[in-house]
Amino acid sequence: MGDEQKTILICSNYAWTIYNFRMPLIRSLKKKGYVIYVLTQYDGYETYIEREVHQIKPLFISRKGINPFLDLLTILDFIRYFKLLRPDILLPFTIKPVIYGSIVARIFKVRSIAMITGLGTAFMADTWIMKVVKILYRFALSSASTVFFQNVDDKNLFVKNKLVSANVCRLSPGSGIDLNTFCYVDPPKKDNMVFLLVARMLWDKGVEEFVKAARLTKLKYPQVDFQLLGPLGVENRTAISDRQMDDWCKEGFIKYLGETDNVAKYMEKACCIVLPSYREGTSRVLLEGAAIGRPLIASDVPGCREVIEHGVTGFLCKPRDYLDLSEKFEQMISMSFQARKIMGVSGHKKVTNEFAQNIVCNLYIDAIELYK
Repeated sequence: MGDEQKTILICSNYAWTIYNFRMPLIRSLKKKGYVIYVLTQYDGYETYIEREVHQIKPLFISRKGINPFLDLLTILDFIRYFKLLRPDILLPFTIKPVIYGSIVARIFKVRSIAMITGLGTAFMADTWIMKVVKILYRFALSSASTVFFQNVDDKNLFVKNKLVSANVCRLSPGSGIDLNTFCYVDPPKKDNMVFLLVARMLWDKGVEEFVKAARLTKLKYPQVDFQLLGPLGVENRTAISDRQMDDWCKEGFIKYLGETDNVAKYMEKACCIVLPSYREGTSRVLLEGAAIGRPLIASDVPGCREVIEHGVTGFLCKPRDYLDLSEKFEQMISMSFQARKIMGVSGHKKVTNEFAQNIVCNLYIDAIELYK
C-alpha cells in the first residue's frame, strides 16, 4: 500500500472536541493524502465532521469514571472498529481514547501517537482510582511510538512515575490556534471594564475564586463588570450547580452569560481574559484570548504559566487564592488603556510565534512520517 493510501483513525471523547480542536490537523493530513476515519461520541457536531472525513463512527464511552463493565464495552467497540476500518495509525486524544484506544492498537500492532491533553488535579491524588489509571496508562503507552504532552510538568510527571518512556515524549504547544478565527481586534474603549472567565463551570477551573475576587474588587470599583461564559451543570465531579450559579448572580457581583459557539465575540468585548484554574494541559481559552489581543490573568500552574509571560502578556496569580486574584484585578484596572493594549499585542505576538495551529499540525506530520 502506498503512503497516500494509509489510513489514520482519530479518536476523542466527543465530536465537539474533534470539530473545535482537530479539524486543522484533519485537513492537513488529507492534503498529505491520508484517508481519515473518526471515532467519537456523537453530540450533534458529527454532522459537521462527516463532510470532511472518509468515515465517522460512534464510540461508546461512559461518563462515570472507571467502571470495569462499561469500560469493557468501550474496549470492545474499539476492537470492532479496528477490525472494520483496519487503520494504519491511531491518533487518540483525551483520557479514555488514549488508554483504551492505545491498548487495542497494541493488540492489532497499529502505531499509536497519543496526546495527553491534561491531567486535572485529581491525577495528583493518591486514590485507588488514580492508581488504576496510572497502571492503565503505563500499559497503554508502553507501545506508543510518540506521546505528545502540552506542558513539561505533565511530561515530567509521567516519566517520573514510569508511565511512559522519555524517549517517545514530545511537547506540543497546545492544540494550535486558528489565527483567522481568533484574530487581533483592538480592545474596547469604555469606562466599565469587563473581566471575562471562559470555561466549563467547574470548581477546578477556579470559578469560586473568580466570584470571591470579583465580589471584593467590585465593592471598590463598582463600574467594573465580571462575567462567566461556559456550560453549566456538566457531568463532572466538580461541576457547579445551577442553584449555586443563581445564588452568585443574585448577589450582583458577577454575570453568567450561558454558553456559546462564538467565544471570540465575547472575548472581543472584554478588557481581560481570566482563568484561575487549578491545572491545565495548555489552556486554549488563554491562547484564544491572547490571540485576540487581550491581556490575561491566570493561576501560576502547569498549562497556564506556559501561555503568560508575567508582567508582559498578563499576570500570574497564586493558585486557589482569591485575595491575590483580586490584587491582580486591581493591577489591571490601574493600568492605562494604552498599557493594557501593549500587553494584549505582546500576547498576540506570542501566540502567533509559538502556538499557531500550523506548528501543531507540522509536529504531528513529522511524527507520522518518521517511520516511513
